[in-house]
Amino acid sequence: MKLEPFVKVDETPFSAARMDITARRGKPLRQGRNEVGLDELDYGDVVYRFQAGGRLEEITKQAAVVVFGSVVVPFDALASFIAEQDAAAFERAGFVVSPAYGLAFDPTDRCWVTAIAEHCVDAWRSL
Repeated sequence: MKLEPFVKVDETPFSAARMDITARRGKPLRQGRNEVGLDELDYGDVVYRFQAGGRLEEITKQAAVVVFGSVVVPFDALASFIAEQDAAAFERAGFVVSPAYGLAFDPTDRCWVTAIAEHCVDAWRSL
């Protein structure tokens, strides 16, 4: 996963609309609303979550490594990397959340990383 915090994941910008995703990726394997009220497009290897109004909130992807510019971090080292690099990082509901790097992940759920939009950090804090 190439992550430009709050800007894009791989080639998908956080400005992408639902129709941009479906035009590029086709029909998702599953779609619906999750327990926190976000609309999901699930493609198996990646899940896109949108507000009801269409704003992209989260992109969850299988990521054995996360690439931040020229820094490559294996998933197994991600928790320690975030602890060392982001003094504002916190834990909620079993997830490590990094405001500096715009991501959330469960260290026990191997290789799934959620990139979050900047306006979502406070929502994670309030969980």
